[in-house]
Amino acid sequence: MAEERICRETIRYLGYREHRPDPQMEKLIAWGIHETEQKSVPAFIVQEFTMELGEKHRVRIGDEAFISQNLSRNLQDCEKVLLLAATLGAQVDRLIQKYSRLDMAKAVILQAAAAAILEEYCDEKNRELQQKAEEQGWYFRPRFSPGYGDFPIDFQKTLLAMLSAQKRIGVTTTESGMLVPVKSVTAVIGMSRRDTKCRLSGCETCGKRDCIYRRSTSVPLENAKEE
Repeated sequence: MAEERICRETIRYLGYREHRPDPQMEKLIAWGIHETEQKSVPAFIVQEFTMELGEKHRVRIGDEAFISQNLSRNLQDCEKVLLLAATLGAQVDRLIQKYSRLDMAKAVILQAAAAAILEEYCDEKNRELQQKAEEQGWYFRPRFSPGYGDFPIDFQKTLLAMLSAQKRIGVTTTESGMLVPVKSVTAVIGMSRRDTKCRLSGCETCGKRDCIYRRSTSVPLENAKEE
């Protein structure tokens, strides 16, 4: 099931929507997923913080405060949050950089495969955390990352500092807010005593409805074999 989801998401990241990749492309996608998985050294950290919602969409997490209408809406009824950071490791970045010099088409496929694998890894960790939290009467809101909607990308650096992410899993950020390694992610998960049955993440929490990469009907790979 996980492999099927990774295939489906890789196809989506490559820009395919209702149309199916041709057989040659399916083989390249399967190759890209295999190569990325071989180079991945996944790491994940999470930490609980207090939170408070104020007027005019003010959000306070721990000692940090900022304005975000989208995140404020996402955290309604929440009493605390989890901050998380995850990465596939530097070897995946080096793999993509290698093929960026040798074969740009393969580099693009590797980029898409890495994004899909990272998302599935985060989903898996999310489900594990969610199960433990629900045993104690806590319910999760969708993961929400800096850069979604009006959630400031600047909070990326703050979030990493709050988690000591560089020391713990080697994730840092550039001045522009890009994560290093590139195939990394940070996010906020709201925790509430109220169960809304909402378990979605990613595109479903983003207000950018015209994004060409937005989830839609897509078809999984079938009979695709590694080269």
